[in-house]
Amino acid sequence: MRLLIRGGSIAAGFGVTRGYVDILRDYYAARGLEVINRSRAKETSFDGISSFYDDIDPFQPEYLALQFGVDDAFSCVFRSEFKENLVQIIRLARARFDPTVLLLTSHVFDQPADTDTLNIYYRAIREVSIDLECEMIPVHIYWASYLLGTGLRHSDFIQQDSRYPNERGHGIIADAITQKMDKILPLWDGAY
Repeated sequence: MRLLIRGGSIAAGFGVTRGYVDILRDYYAARGLEVINRSRAKETSFDGISSFYDDIDPFQPEYLALQFGVDDAFSCVFRSEFKENLVQIIRLARARFDPTVLLLTSHVFDQPADTDTLNIYYRAIREVSIDLECEMIPVHIYWASYLLGTGLRHSDFIQQDSRYPNERGHGIIADAITQKMDKILPLWDGAY
């Protein structure tokens, strides 16, 4: 079985040695789930559509995780365009190989203006997940709960450019994903 992750800078592991995709790859290796990353830094949902037949279709994954939004927001992709791009990618995937689709948000932001901007995109992700019956992984909610529960500071988990999590932040993202994936993956002889 395959989980393919397609997104922008965060999914690509921009600025870190070991990103959340690496953590997932190690975590699921013994469980028979191959984790493939076709994400690239600075790419938006427009890139996700234009590269669909190169980055997603050849792999025919059973699980497709999309994590766009942060690069879209800071590259001036309109919310309506972003939402339509997600819909197009999902429809293409379902027509070609019908995967379980997971839509991921990202981390929380400290600056109110950044938070307001990203919340617009996170709402679009929620709307698409409801309209197209996708699995949503609200990483930003998990992240906020983690900070509240541990009493740690947001700055402990981000790079100097707050758009990008550091290695510890990628660990939080990986935890949010595995909590959801572990519930939806089929059991194979007592293991995934």
